[in-house]
Amino acid sequence: MQYITLNDGVQIPQVGLGVWRVSDAEAYGAVTTALEAGYRHVDTAAAYENEGGVGRAIRDSGIPRKDVFLTTKLWNGDHGYDAALRAFDKSLERLGTEYVDLYLIHWPVPEQDLYIESWRALEKIHSDGRARAIGVSNFSAETLERLVKESKKVPSINQIELHPYFCQPAMRQLNEKLGIVTEDWSPLGQGGDLLQEPVLTRIGDAKGKTAAQVVLRWHIQLGDVVIPKSVTASRIVENIDVFDFELTSAEMDEITELRRDDGRIGPDPDHFNYVG
Repeated sequence: MQYITLNDGVQIPQVGLGVWRVSDAEAYGAVTTALEAGYRHVDTAAAYENEGGVGRAIRDSGIPRKDVFLTTKLWNGDHGYDAALRAFDKSLERLGTEYVDLYLIHWPVPEQDLYIESWRALEKIHSDGRARAIGVSNFSAETLERLVKESKKVPSINQIELHPYFCQPAMRQLNEKLGIVTEDWSPLGQGGDLLQEPVLTRIGDAKGKTAAQVVLRWHIQLGDVVIPKSVTASRIVENIDVFDFELTSAEMDEITELRRDDGRIGPDPDHFNYVG
């Protein structure tokens, strides 16, 4: 495993397990498999409704809590200073832990215009030692720059949709300029067409790796944190087996050139205002 140091000195494993759209019971099994395979980073969220299963799996693993990097997120309907503090308490209760390693604002929800208040709550949570690091998810240039301008603490991470079809070079550049680590969700483009791309299968065949492993290695060499999601044991193991080969600069460029003008899969964060 490789680690990245965040702007507050906290180290995060560069590869983690994502558990979006995974039931509580499935999350328990997936996290158990991942920890046995060597993962030490799990990314969940209140909105996923599986914090309980994630927390149980970590406790039952026998691995010391300090050795597992645990992320969860504030949901859209819990924005605002007091509401965010209450939501964090509930997440800790469901996870069965006294702290998390990283707490994120899941979406800025611009129409609500409460994300600055929510961030102040996260700053308090961080200063109280209940989150070792704090950050944001799905923040655009507009919302991120406003947050940094109006806040005391710069986020440690901005977790955004990023994969070869949707490379987000401008957003990565802004994050880097602000001293914020980029963390990539849906790093495999949710499978499908991306993993059938001839360039990926060709590179993979030459290196004895799958197309998915090639894509994950691309994320790693970009310098990002990456959180592939799977509930299949063999794929969970496969997704962490990406530290024994390297892509050339030419291969990195070939993969980046897969980008599409319409490559976004998820919602546009500047217009995503769902709070249900």
